[in-house]
Amino acid sequence: MSIHTIRMPDIGEGIAEVEVVEWHVKPGDTVSEDQVLCDVMTDKAAVGIPSPVAGRVLDLGGEVGQVMAVGSALIRIESDAAAGTAELAASPPAPSAAAAVAAAAPSPAARTAAAAPSPAKPSPSPSPAPSPSPSLAASPSASTARPAAPPPSSRPSQVLAAPTVRQRASELGIDLSQLQGTGPDGRIMHTDVDAAAHTTSGSTRAGTPTDATHEVKLVGLRRAIAQKMQLSKRHIPHFTYVEEIDVTEMVALREELNRQVGAKRGELSPLALVIRAIVRAVSDFPQVNARFDDEASLLTLYDAVHLGVATQTDGGLMVPVLRQAQTLDLWDCADAIAKLAARARSGRATRDELSGSTLTVTSLGKLGGIVSTPVINHPEVAIVGINRIVARPMVRDGMVQVRQMMNLSSSFDHRVVDGAVAAAYIQRVRQLLETPATLFID
Repeated sequence: MSIHTIRMPDIGEGIAEVEVVEWHVKPGDTVSEDQVLCDVMTDKAAVGIPSPVAGRVLDLGGEVGQVMAVGSALIRIESDAAAGTAELAASPPAPSAAAAVAAAAPSPAARTAAAAPSPAKPSPSPSPAPSPSPSLAASPSASTARPAAPPPSSRPSQVLAAPTVRQRASELGIDLSQLQGTGPDGRIMHTDVDAAAHTTSGSTRAGTPTDATHEVKLVGLRRAIAQKMQLSKRHIPHFTYVEEIDVTEMVALREELNRQVGAKRGELSPLALVIRAIVRAVSDFPQVNARFDDEASLLTLYDAVHLGVATQTDGGLMVPVLRQAQTLDLWDCADAIAKLAARARSGRATRDELSGSTLTVTSLGKLGGIVSTPVINHPEVAIVGINRIVARPMVRDGMVQVRQMMNLSSSFDHRVVDGAVAAAYIQRVRQLLETPATLFID
């Protein structure tokens, strides 16, 4: 028998530490080679760590929520290989589920930019790397020999689910392997867990008084969101400006475009037209398309608009980036938004798709309410919030008419964007949306 101390792999891109967000094994479990041992999270991506050997788990090197340094002891596994001890590094996993956050995890989402800035990653106060437990101390000798892997048929199938979904299922006592996922590739979503919880215990809970409480530890993306929100509110003096916009003509234009070319080019959502106006107005007010380095007191303005589009996912708020948004026509913009949102929700967004934004837009769609106070995605200096479109009686040319109205609730970094500039920028957006034909003038 031999004991393998498996160390946290180098995930790349200069990452020095990761957070453990979920263990898939426990001491005493038998694991196969390449079986996922745990999910860890970098500043922006959640990845699974596979086992380089088959054997029995002796002990774990960290708890859920613990931040571990690259190279620290992750887990010890006893295998049937030749007697002795060995140290191995798990194979570096390819980041798959990005956790960028719009006003939450470091960079509205979207990562680096082609023709875009390589944003500095403001990371939350680093937590000191935990000391490995005594039983996980480094062994003196090293070996790279790997025992023969068991046949594929003996390897347990992996349940596709985000760490937060797994955590919620564990809290509710639900076995994910018994659920049929409704997400892409059979991925189990929060709605699947909620449905299972309702089916198993909903009827017995109805009308039953309870004083029960449930503690939920913030880990992974949810903790990154909390830290980014705190960072943004602590460093940025927010100035929020709300403007009412008559989008009756925009709505009519969208309906006509969809009627004429929707079948051929795809249907447009109101968001595509609003984004075009937001991006077009940047050319007149470049101050809002920028990033501010607090420590260096350096404001960087960008010619290209790399627009972060806040997207709600089962794991939390993520912000995929629409790169070079100023070059896209309405249909290209709508198509790109749909694809980026789908990749973010399915956990397949790449690191590059989730960093490097220079300006962010956030919308709750039909739930958008009347007014919101969006939080700026540090280190950006502006975020535009889109509220819902509602039909309201308005006075126009001395007559009361029913018009389609929408509010824009936008926040700006008051250190570098004056109130007059912020208001003028939103007024320019308003002008473009109220005369939507001008959106097509280059």
